[in-house]
Amino acid sequence: MFAERFGTEPIGTWSSPGRVNLIGEHTDYNDGFVLPFAIQHRTHVALAPRTDGVFRVRVASTFDDATAELPLDALDVVFPDQRDDVPEWARYPLGVAWALLAASGTDPADVAGVDLAFASDVPVGAGLSSSAAIEGATAVALADTWDIELDRVALAKVGRRAENEAVGAPTGIMDQMASLLGRADAAIFLDCRSLEAVVVDLGFAEAGLELVVIDTGVKHSHATGGYGERRAACERGAAALGVPALRDVSVDDLPRLAELVDDVTFRRVRHVVTENQRVLDTVRTLREQGPTAIGDLLVASHTSMRDDFEISVPELDTAVEAALSAGALGARMTGGGFGGAAIALVAHDKVAAVRDAATAAFADAGFAAPTIFTVTPSAGAARD
Repeated sequence: MFAERFGTEPIGTWSSPGRVNLIGEHTDYNDGFVLPFAIQHRTHVALAPRTDGVFRVRVASTFDDATAELPLDALDVVFPDQRDDVPEWARYPLGVAWALLAASGTDPADVAGVDLAFASDVPVGAGLSSSAAIEGATAVALADTWDIELDRVALAKVGRRAENEAVGAPTGIMDQMASLLGRADAAIFLDCRSLEAVVVDLGFAEAGLELVVIDTGVKHSHATGGYGERRAACERGAAALGVPALRDVSVDDLPRLAELVDDVTFRRVRHVVTENQRVLDTVRTLREQGPTAIGDLLVASHTSMRDDFEISVPELDTAVEAALSAGALGARMTGGGFGGAAIALVAHDKVAAVRDAATAAFADAGFAAPTIFTVTPSAGAARD
Protein backbone atom coordinates (compact mmCIF):
# COMPACT_ATOMS: atom_id res chain seq x y z
CA MET A 1 0.00 0.00 0.00
CA PHE A 2 2.84 2.40 0.81
CA ALA A 3 4.42 1.80 -2.58
CA GLU A 4 1.09 2.19 -4.36
CA ARG A 5 0.15 5.42 -2.60
CA PHE A 6 3.55 7.13 -2.51
CA GLY A 7 5.56 5.54 -5.31
CA THR A 8 8.55 4.68 -3.09
CA GLU A 9 9.53 2.07 -0.54
CA PRO A 10 9.41 2.62 3.24
CA ILE A 11 12.53 2.47 5.39
CA GLY A 12 10.75 0.24 7.89
CA THR A 13 7.56 -0.51 9.79
CA TRP A 14 6.60 0.09 13.39
CA SER A 15 3.59 -1.16 15.31
CA SER A 16 1.64 -0.63 18.50
CA PRO A 17 -1.04 -2.81 20.09
CA GLY A 18 -4.61 -2.29 21.08
CA ARG A 19 -5.47 -3.02 24.66
CA VAL A 20 -8.01 -4.67 26.87
CA ASN A 21 -8.74 -3.04 30.16
CA LEU A 22 -9.08 -5.86 32.65
CA ILE A 23 -10.67 -3.51 35.18
CA GLY A 24 -10.78 0.22 35.96
CA GLU A 25 -13.18 2.01 33.64
CA HIS A 26 -13.50 5.82 33.55
CA THR A 27 -11.08 6.07 36.44
CA ASP A 28 -8.14 7.28 34.36
CA TYR A 29 -9.23 10.88 33.77
CA ASN A 30 -10.20 11.03 37.46
CA ASP A 31 -6.54 10.48 38.48
CA GLY A 32 -7.39 6.95 39.56
CA PHE A 33 -6.15 3.40 38.97
CA VAL A 34 -6.44 1.13 35.95
CA LEU A 35 -5.26 -2.36 35.01
CA PRO A 36 -5.00 -2.73 31.23
CA PHE A 37 -2.88 -5.03 29.11
CA ALA A 38 -1.70 -4.81 25.53
CA ILE A 39 -3.10 -7.40 23.13
CA GLN A 40 -1.76 -9.20 20.10
CA HIS A 41 -3.84 -7.11 17.67
CA ARG A 42 -1.72 -4.25 16.36
CA THR A 43 -1.67 -1.20 14.12
CA HIS A 44 1.33 -1.12 11.79
CA VAL A 45 2.78 1.92 10.06
CA ALA A 46 5.23 2.00 7.18
CA LEU A 47 7.30 5.18 6.96
CA ALA A 48 9.80 6.91 4.73
CA PRO A 49 11.33 10.39 5.04
CA ARG A 50 10.61 12.55 2.03
CA THR A 51 13.64 13.23 -0.15
CA ASP A 52 12.11 15.93 -2.34
CA GLY A 53 12.68 18.76 0.12
CA VAL A 54 8.95 19.15 0.75
CA PHE A 55 8.31 19.54 4.46
CA ARG A 56 4.94 17.85 4.70
CA VAL A 57 3.43 14.91 6.53
CA ARG A 58 1.34 12.65 4.30
CA VAL A 59 -0.75 9.84 5.74
CA ALA A 60 -2.55 6.99 4.01
CA SER A 61 -4.40 4.04 5.44
CA THR A 62 -6.60 1.06 4.81
CA PHE A 63 -9.35 3.05 6.56
CA ASP A 64 -9.77 5.53 3.68
CA ASP A 65 -8.92 5.65 -0.01
CA ALA A 66 -7.89 9.29 0.29
CA THR A 67 -4.49 10.55 1.39
CA ALA A 68 -4.33 13.42 3.88
CA GLU A 69 -1.42 15.79 4.26
CA LEU A 70 -0.33 18.94 6.03
CA PRO A 71 2.82 21.08 5.91
CA LEU A 72 4.92 20.61 9.03
CA ASP A 73 4.83 24.32 9.75
CA ALA A 74 1.02 24.34 9.46
CA LEU A 75 0.43 21.75 12.19
CA ASP A 76 0.38 24.49 14.81
CA VAL A 77 -2.21 26.38 12.79
CA VAL A 78 -4.54 23.44 12.21
CA PHE A 79 -4.41 21.93 15.68
CA PRO A 80 -6.41 22.28 17.72
CA ASP A 81 -8.54 25.13 16.38
CA GLN A 82 -8.96 24.06 12.75
CA ARG A 83 -8.96 20.30 13.22
CA ASP A 84 -12.36 19.91 11.52
CA ASP A 85 -10.63 20.64 8.21
CA VAL A 86 -8.82 17.27 8.52
CA PRO A 87 -10.52 13.85 8.09
CA GLU A 88 -11.16 12.34 11.53
CA TRP A 89 -8.95 9.26 11.06
CA ALA A 90 -6.06 11.46 9.88
CA ARG A 91 -6.24 13.67 12.97
CA TYR A 92 -4.73 10.84 15.00
CA PRO A 93 -1.36 10.53 13.20
CA LEU A 94 -1.17 14.18 12.16
CA GLY A 95 -2.08 15.19 15.70
CA VAL A 96 0.70 12.99 17.06
CA ALA A 97 3.20 14.69 14.71
CA TRP A 98 2.02 18.07 16.04
CA ALA A 99 2.12 17.03 19.70
CA LEU A 100 5.48 15.26 19.34
CA LEU A 101 7.20 18.31 17.89
CA ALA A 102 5.72 20.48 20.62
CA ALA A 103 6.62 18.10 23.46
CA SER A 104 10.22 17.82 22.31
CA GLY A 105 10.65 21.49 21.49
CA THR A 106 11.61 20.56 17.95
CA ASP A 107 11.40 23.19 15.24
CA PRO A 108 9.44 21.80 12.24
CA ALA A 109 12.14 23.26 9.99
CA ASP A 110 14.68 20.88 11.57
CA VAL A 111 12.99 17.60 10.60
CA ALA A 112 12.28 15.94 7.28
CA GLY A 113 8.85 15.59 5.78
CA VAL A 114 7.50 12.04 6.04
CA ASP A 115 5.06 9.69 4.38
CA LEU A 116 3.19 7.16 6.54
CA ALA A 117 0.83 4.34 5.63
CA PHE A 118 -1.28 2.52 8.23
CA ALA A 119 -2.89 -0.89 8.40
CA SER A 120 -4.47 -2.41 11.46
CA ASP A 121 -6.10 -5.55 12.77
CA VAL A 122 -7.31 -3.85 15.97
CA PRO A 123 -11.11 -3.87 15.76
CA VAL A 124 -12.36 -0.29 15.39
CA GLY A 125 -15.12 0.82 17.75
CA ALA A 126 -14.88 -2.30 19.91
CA GLY A 127 -13.44 -0.63 22.99
CA LEU A 128 -9.99 -2.13 22.35
CA SER A 129 -8.38 1.26 21.74
CA SER A 130 -7.65 1.23 18.06
CA SER A 131 -6.99 4.95 18.48
CA ALA A 132 -4.14 4.50 20.97
CA ALA A 133 -2.64 1.86 18.67
CA ILE A 134 -2.48 4.43 15.84
CA GLU A 135 -1.03 7.02 18.20
CA GLY A 136 1.57 4.66 19.64
CA ALA A 137 2.73 3.42 16.25
CA THR A 138 2.99 6.98 14.93
CA ALA A 139 4.82 8.23 18.01
CA VAL A 140 7.54 5.56 18.01
CA ALA A 141 7.98 5.75 14.23
CA LEU A 142 8.35 9.53 14.16
CA ALA A 143 10.50 9.65 17.29
CA ASP A 144 12.90 7.14 15.72
CA THR A 145 12.94 8.89 12.35
CA TRP A 146 13.31 12.41 13.72
CA ASP A 147 15.82 11.40 16.43
CA ILE A 148 13.55 12.67 19.19
CA GLU A 149 14.54 11.18 22.54
CA LEU A 150 11.44 10.96 24.70
CA ASP A 151 10.70 8.09 27.06
CA ARG A 152 7.58 5.95 26.78
CA VAL A 153 5.63 7.95 29.36
CA ALA A 154 6.34 11.16 27.44
CA LEU A 155 5.21 9.48 24.21
CA ALA A 156 2.01 8.39 25.95
CA LYS A 157 1.41 12.02 26.88
CA VAL A 158 1.94 12.95 23.24
CA GLY A 159 -0.72 10.44 22.22
CA ARG A 160 -3.13 11.72 24.85
CA ARG A 161 -2.68 15.32 23.72
CA ALA A 162 -3.29 14.31 20.13
CA GLU A 163 -6.51 12.54 21.10
CA ASN A 164 -7.72 15.28 23.43
CA GLU A 165 -6.89 18.31 21.28
CA ALA A 166 -6.30 17.21 17.69
CA VAL A 167 -9.18 14.71 17.64
CA GLY A 168 -11.34 16.29 20.32
CA ALA A 169 -11.96 13.20 22.47
CA PRO A 170 -11.61 13.93 26.22
CA THR A 171 -9.93 10.63 27.11
CA GLY A 172 -7.40 9.90 29.84
CA ILE A 173 -3.96 8.38 29.41
CA MET A 174 -4.62 4.71 30.17
CA ASP A 175 -4.88 3.53 26.57
CA GLN A 176 -1.66 5.19 25.44
CA MET A 177 0.26 3.88 28.46
CA ALA A 178 -0.95 0.34 27.89
CA SER A 179 -0.09 0.46 24.20
CA LEU A 180 3.41 1.84 24.79
CA LEU A 181 4.35 -0.04 27.99
CA GLY A 182 2.70 -3.43 27.43
CA ARG A 183 4.48 -6.64 28.45
CA ALA A 184 3.86 -10.24 27.46
CA ASP A 185 1.73 -12.21 29.95
CA ALA A 186 1.26 -9.20 32.21
CA ALA A 187 -0.95 -6.19 32.88
CA ILE A 188 0.09 -2.64 33.67
CA PHE A 189 -1.11 -1.37 37.06
CA LEU A 190 -1.17 2.34 36.39
CA ASP A 191 -1.56 5.21 38.81
CA CYS A 192 -3.03 7.83 36.49
CA ARG A 193 -2.01 10.69 38.78
CA SER A 194 1.67 9.91 39.22
CA LEU A 195 1.89 7.84 36.01
CA GLU A 196 3.76 5.21 37.99
CA ALA A 197 3.36 1.92 36.13
CA VAL A 198 3.91 -1.46 37.77
CA VAL A 199 3.94 -4.74 35.84
CA VAL A 200 1.54 -7.26 37.35
CA ASP A 201 1.81 -10.89 36.25
CA LEU A 202 -1.54 -12.25 35.15
CA GLY A 203 -0.82 -15.97 35.04
CA PHE A 204 -3.73 -16.76 32.74
CA ALA A 205 -1.97 -19.51 30.81
CA GLU A 206 -0.63 -21.24 33.91
CA ALA A 207 -4.12 -21.21 35.43
CA GLY A 208 -5.67 -22.62 32.25
CA LEU A 209 -7.63 -19.43 31.57
CA GLU A 210 -8.44 -17.47 28.44
CA LEU A 211 -9.73 -13.94 28.12
CA VAL A 212 -12.56 -13.96 25.61
CA VAL A 213 -13.62 -10.77 23.83
CA ILE A 214 -17.22 -10.54 22.67
CA ASP A 215 -17.37 -7.65 20.21
CA THR A 216 -20.99 -6.58 19.99
CA GLY A 217 -20.50 -4.72 16.72
CA VAL A 218 -22.18 -1.66 18.23
CA LYS A 219 -19.86 1.20 17.30
CA HIS A 220 -19.02 3.99 19.68
CA SER A 221 -17.08 7.23 19.47
CA HIS A 222 -15.33 8.95 22.37
CA ALA A 223 -15.68 12.28 20.62
CA THR A 224 -19.47 12.20 20.91
CA GLY A 225 -21.50 13.55 23.79
CA GLY A 226 -22.00 10.66 26.21
CA TYR A 227 -18.36 10.41 27.20
CA GLY A 228 -17.98 14.13 27.73
CA GLU A 229 -21.16 14.27 29.83
CA ARG A 230 -19.85 11.54 32.13
CA ARG A 231 -16.56 13.36 32.53
CA ALA A 232 -18.35 16.59 33.38
CA ALA A 233 -20.39 14.79 36.05
CA CYS A 234 -17.18 13.50 37.63
CA GLU A 235 -15.79 17.03 37.71
CA ARG A 236 -18.97 18.31 39.37
CA GLY A 237 -18.71 15.63 42.04
CA ALA A 238 -15.08 16.45 42.79
CA ALA A 239 -15.89 20.15 42.98
CA ALA A 240 -18.78 19.52 45.38
CA LEU A 241 -16.39 17.73 47.76
CA GLY A 242 -13.64 20.29 47.29
CA VAL A 243 -11.05 17.84 45.96
CA PRO A 244 -8.87 18.01 42.84
CA ALA A 245 -10.19 14.73 41.42
CA LEU A 246 -12.29 11.71 42.36
CA ARG A 247 -9.05 9.89 43.14
CA ASP A 248 -9.23 11.81 46.44
CA VAL A 249 -12.69 10.47 47.32
CA SER A 250 -13.16 7.26 49.31
CA VAL A 251 -16.17 5.01 49.65
CA ASP A 252 -16.68 6.51 53.11
CA ASP A 253 -17.18 9.96 51.54
CA LEU A 254 -20.16 8.87 49.44
CA PRO A 255 -22.91 9.46 52.06
CA ARG A 256 -21.78 13.08 52.37
CA LEU A 257 -21.69 13.52 48.63
CA ALA A 258 -25.28 12.26 48.36
CA GLU A 259 -26.39 15.35 50.29
CA LEU A 260 -24.51 17.74 47.99
CA VAL A 261 -25.35 16.68 44.42
CA ASP A 262 -28.22 15.37 42.32
CA ASP A 263 -28.84 11.64 41.99
CA VAL A 264 -27.29 11.28 38.55
CA THR A 265 -24.06 13.01 39.57
CA PHE A 266 -23.94 10.92 42.73
CA ARG A 267 -24.22 7.65 40.84
CA ARG A 268 -21.57 8.69 38.32
CA VAL A 269 -19.19 9.45 41.18
CA ARG A 270 -20.08 6.27 43.05
CA HIS A 271 -19.06 4.22 40.04
CA VAL A 272 -15.63 5.86 39.81
CA VAL A 273 -14.94 5.67 43.55
CA THR A 274 -15.94 2.01 43.87
CA GLU A 275 -14.18 1.13 40.59
CA ASN A 276 -10.92 2.55 41.93
CA GLN A 277 -11.26 0.25 44.92
CA ARG A 278 -12.02 -2.71 42.67
CA VAL A 279 -8.77 -2.10 40.74
CA LEU A 280 -6.77 -2.16 43.98
CA ASP A 281 -8.63 -5.27 45.11
CA THR A 282 -7.98 -6.99 41.77
CA VAL A 283 -4.23 -6.32 41.91
CA ARG A 284 -4.06 -7.63 45.46
CA THR A 285 -6.13 -10.71 44.58
CA LEU A 286 -3.97 -11.51 41.56
CA ARG A 287 -0.85 -11.38 43.72
CA GLU A 288 -2.29 -13.31 46.65
CA GLN A 289 -4.71 -15.79 45.10
CA GLY A 290 -4.18 -15.76 41.35
CA PRO A 291 -6.47 -15.01 38.42
CA THR A 292 -9.16 -17.58 39.20
CA ALA A 293 -10.24 -15.43 42.18
CA ILE A 294 -11.00 -12.14 40.39
CA GLY A 295 -14.28 -13.08 38.71
CA ASP A 296 -16.62 -11.44 41.22
CA LEU A 297 -14.73 -8.15 40.89
CA LEU A 298 -15.25 -8.18 37.12
CA VAL A 299 -18.97 -8.80 37.55
CA ALA A 300 -19.29 -6.01 40.14
CA SER A 301 -17.53 -3.66 37.74
CA HIS A 302 -20.05 -4.38 35.00
CA THR A 303 -22.98 -3.90 37.34
CA SER A 304 -21.60 -0.51 38.36
CA MET A 305 -21.09 0.58 34.76
CA ARG A 306 -24.57 -0.58 33.82
CA ASP A 307 -26.48 0.92 36.73
CA ASP A 308 -24.43 3.85 38.07
CA PHE A 309 -22.43 5.12 35.10
CA GLU A 310 -25.07 4.00 32.59
CA ILE A 311 -22.68 3.32 29.73
CA SER A 312 -23.70 -0.23 28.89
CA VAL A 313 -26.10 -1.16 26.10
CA PRO A 314 -28.40 -4.20 25.77
CA GLU A 315 -25.90 -6.03 23.57
CA LEU A 316 -23.16 -5.68 26.20
CA ASP A 317 -25.47 -6.86 28.99
CA THR A 318 -26.50 -9.83 26.87
CA ALA A 319 -22.87 -10.75 26.23
CA VAL A 320 -22.00 -10.61 29.94
CA GLU A 321 -25.05 -12.59 31.03
CA ALA A 322 -24.52 -15.26 28.36
CA ALA A 323 -20.85 -15.69 29.28
CA LEU A 324 -21.63 -16.08 32.96
CA SER A 325 -24.43 -18.53 32.26
CA ALA A 326 -21.98 -20.66 30.26
CA GLY A 327 -19.49 -20.85 33.13
CA ALA A 328 -17.25 -17.81 32.78
CA LEU A 329 -15.54 -16.93 36.07
CA GLY A 330 -16.29 -13.26 35.49
CA ALA A 331 -17.35 -10.89 32.73
CA ARG A 332 -17.75 -7.19 32.14
CA MET A 333 -17.97 -4.61 29.40
CA THR A 334 -14.62 -3.02 28.63
CA GLY A 335 -13.72 0.34 27.16
CA GLY A 336 -15.54 3.66 27.18
CA GLY A 337 -19.00 2.19 26.77
CA PHE A 338 -22.03 2.94 24.58
CA GLY A 339 -21.08 -0.08 22.51
CA GLY A 340 -17.88 -1.98 21.92
CA ALA A 341 -16.96 -5.25 23.55
CA ALA A 342 -17.37 -7.31 26.67
CA ILE A 343 -14.66 -9.53 28.13
CA ALA A 344 -15.03 -12.84 29.92
CA LEU A 345 -12.47 -14.75 31.96
CA VAL A 346 -13.00 -18.37 31.02
CA ALA A 347 -11.42 -21.73 31.68
CA HIS A 348 -9.85 -23.04 28.50
CA ASP A 349 -12.28 -25.96 28.24
CA LYS A 350 -15.31 -23.64 28.43
CA VAL A 351 -14.36 -21.17 25.71
CA ALA A 352 -16.47 -22.96 23.10
CA ALA A 353 -19.47 -23.03 25.45
CA VAL A 354 -19.16 -19.29 26.08
CA ARG A 355 -18.88 -18.59 22.36
CA ASP A 356 -21.94 -20.70 21.61
CA ALA A 357 -23.97 -19.18 24.45
CA ALA A 358 -23.20 -15.61 23.39
CA THR A 359 -23.97 -16.33 19.74
CA ALA A 360 -27.29 -17.96 20.65
CA ALA A 361 -28.26 -15.19 23.07
CA PHE A 362 -27.63 -12.52 20.44
CA ALA A 363 -29.72 -14.42 17.90
CA ASP A 364 -32.56 -14.87 20.39
CA ALA A 365 -32.53 -11.13 21.13
CA GLY A 366 -32.58 -10.20 17.46
CA PHE A 367 -29.09 -8.67 17.56
CA ALA A 368 -26.50 -8.99 14.81
CA ALA A 369 -24.06 -11.81 15.48
CA PRO A 370 -21.12 -10.82 17.71
CA THR A 371 -17.48 -11.33 16.80
CA ILE A 372 -15.83 -13.51 19.42
CA PHE A 373 -12.09 -14.10 19.88
CA THR A 374 -9.48 -14.57 22.58
CA VAL A 375 -6.73 -12.08 23.41
CA THR A 376 -3.24 -12.64 24.72
CA PRO A 377 -1.33 -10.15 26.91
CA SER A 378 1.42 -8.91 24.59
CA ALA A 379 4.33 -6.51 24.15
CA GLY A 380 3.95 -2.77 23.57
CA ALA A 381 4.93 -0.48 20.70
CA ALA A 382 8.15 -1.21 18.82
CA ARG A 383 9.89 -1.18 15.47
CA ASP A 384 8.89 -4.40 13.72
